[in-house]
Amino acid sequence: MKVLKAVEFHLQYQRANSKENSVKNCEFVLLRFRDSFSGRDLESVTHEETLEFLTTLTEGNKQATKRNRYAVLSAFYNFFIVSSQPYLLNPCTSVIFKKIYRRPQIIQWKIIDKETVDEIIFRTMNTRNRLVLELMARGGMRIGEVLKLTPADIDDRKLIIQDPKSGKESEAVYIPRKLQDRLKNYVKDKEIKLPKRIFPISYNTAWKMVKNAGKLVGVVLRPHDLRRHAATYASRSGVPIEIISKVILRHADLSTTQRYLGKVNESEAIRWLENLYG
Repeated sequence: MKVLKAVEFHLQYQRANSKENSVKNCEFVLLRFRDSFSGRDLESVTHEETLEFLTTLTEGNKQATKRNRYAVLSAFYNFFIVSSQPYLLNPCTSVIFKKIYRRPQIIQWKIIDKETVDEIIFRTMNTRNRLVLELMARGGMRIGEVLKLTPADIDDRKLIIQDPKSGKESEAVYIPRKLQDRLKNYVKDKEIKLPKRIFPISYNTAWKMVKNAGKLVGVVLRPHDLRRHAATYASRSGVPIEIISKVILRHADLSTTQRYLGKVNESEAIRWLENLYG
């Protein structure tokens, strides 16, 4: 099969079965691969040529981006090996590729403690801003999910996330009753009607608001710090990691959740052991 035809066929499949961001990632890599080898048979592209292509494509990129580009091309080859060409060799499976495009080292994020988060929320006087902060810190929501909320998404003890990152049709976010009551009252007081968003601000505006909220207590605060706090605080409070992963963070993989949880220091470990056995 010619590279040109293979790329067109694979992208057609991706557009029909994958989310928009996944399709964009595939297009970025495969359209350039097509331009480099369009007149060639797919099986004629050598390991050396593939490595040179990926090296040029990912020059100056972070390791995570390099790994992503490599994964797209590897998945492209595997697609045809599984579907129609079992004897096709995937050049991306060689040892040198796996070394160069290894997974990046996992970053252990600094987690903001509950007292600091509580103070940030307490000192935020603007009702809208305070609700946005609480939905991330108490419900583990992503900033984009908060900004998409409409009055119709408020259900009994939960919020419905439409078109979530997971690709599902919808997901449920469970929040404390007091927070949900304040959210309902805000919608009522502001007379927010369908299909308007509850928080009609841009991502950049929300990001700046979160950053300024952190400055109130002298910390560097980003939206995702509040989501990580929600996970870590639940973990320290004894919530099983399966609940944190599947219900609070709504991750597909437990390993993703583990990256969110802060490190346990020695004094904290001793305190937990004393609580268990002391």
